[in-house]
Amino acid sequence: MATPEGTFVVGVGMTKFCRPQTRKWDYPDMAREAGQEALADAGLKYNDIDAVVASYCYGEPTCGQRAVYELGLTGVPVFNVNNNCSSGSSALMLARRLIMSGAEECVLAIGFEKMEGGLSEKYTDRISPVSRHMDHMVNIGAEPGLISPKMNHMTSDVIKLFAYAAREYINKHPQEEVKEALVKIAYKNRKQGTNNPRASFQSVMSMDTIANKAILCPPITFGMTAATADGSAAAIVCSEAFVKRKNLQAKAVKILAQHMVTDLPSSFERSFIDLSGYAMAKKAASKCFSQTGLSPRDIDLFEVHDCFSCNELLMYEALGLCPPGRGVSMVENSEWRKNKAGGELCYIDKKWVVNPSGGLESKGHPIGASGLAQCAELTWQLRGQADKRQVEGAMYAMQHNFGIGGAAVVTLYEAPSSTKSKAKL
Repeated sequence: MATPEGTFVVGVGMTKFCRPQTRKWDYPDMAREAGQEALADAGLKYNDIDAVVASYCYGEPTCGQRAVYELGLTGVPVFNVNNNCSSGSSALMLARRLIMSGAEECVLAIGFEKMEGGLSEKYTDRISPVSRHMDHMVNIGAEPGLISPKMNHMTSDVIKLFAYAAREYINKHPQEEVKEALVKIAYKNRKQGTNNPRASFQSVMSMDTIANKAILCPPITFGMTAATADGSAAAIVCSEAFVKRKNLQAKAVKILAQHMVTDLPSSFERSFIDLSGYAMAKKAASKCFSQTGLSPRDIDLFEVHDCFSCNELLMYEALGLCPPGRGVSMVENSEWRKNKAGGELCYIDKKWVVNPSGGLESKGHPIGASGLAQCAELTWQLRGQADKRQVEGAMYAMQHNFGIGGAAVVTLYEAPSSTKSKAKL
């Protein structure tokens, strides 16, 4: 889709993410907190918003309306989005496309989730939207049944899917080196999460604990897993004309490209890796690079969907950071560097910072909000506002968000012109 003008993120907000049911609040409280912060960040009022796209998975119809009524009653259109774990980035994409269509000038994308605990399905009297994926997982070799009697089928099946994808990768490469890389990725995300005051988990987990404690489904352990969470995140997307009229250029992060890819024929062939979203992410990223003329070498940092550390490893290859099979050597070639604020970040292959926020493994995963939390982090990074998490000199950033069922959304961002000018000084 072409547009004569750009689309920009001018305001972001995010609550602290917390473990389910550990804070006395409900989804309207979460949305009010994130939405008010996004409006204040942009210097706008709710009356400036032309439309809202709300994302959530665990809630009744029109939760979006109930949530944003906490911000005002202006009669604007409110659209509710449910795309599993990619719901937040799907809301962002729809907000952007409303701008690109010319129908609106300023749209709020807001995601929230109040979880019951783990993943679950409410309706058992109809076909599950992920049954084709989970049945195929068994058909190509996964063991049927629960991983643990303490888990429901949805949680168990999701863990199992990514565990078998990791096993497939291990079978193609040196076994111990892959397992060590999975531990290092999880450790990196846990350590980077210590610099994020909005993360659910803000303590370092030792590599030994990550490798050996609470094995869920080999090779996946609890330490390699993103736990669910409660919370909200929001982003305000505007047209270039709106940005100029409101003098928001200094904080306007440009969305250069954004693509969603749903399941491909390869999803239902013989690969657990493709069933868990690899080919979808690869195609979406390729479309972003082709559209902009940029390459992975131009990107300074990534926020990727690390529901499990094995998925982050796969995304190094899917997003084009390295050829297939080289992800492990990239992890081995990483180094930790301190920034000016005193934080410490890991540079994968001595080039890229991945998940400076701590990723889903540290932040936690409130399903409907995670994609917009990634957007918030990259907006702060590209403005130079990320404090101890700051990737210095960051000009371009990429976001990857994935939901089974399925949808992979990849978004490419560019720093505001004011930030780029400072970097040249």
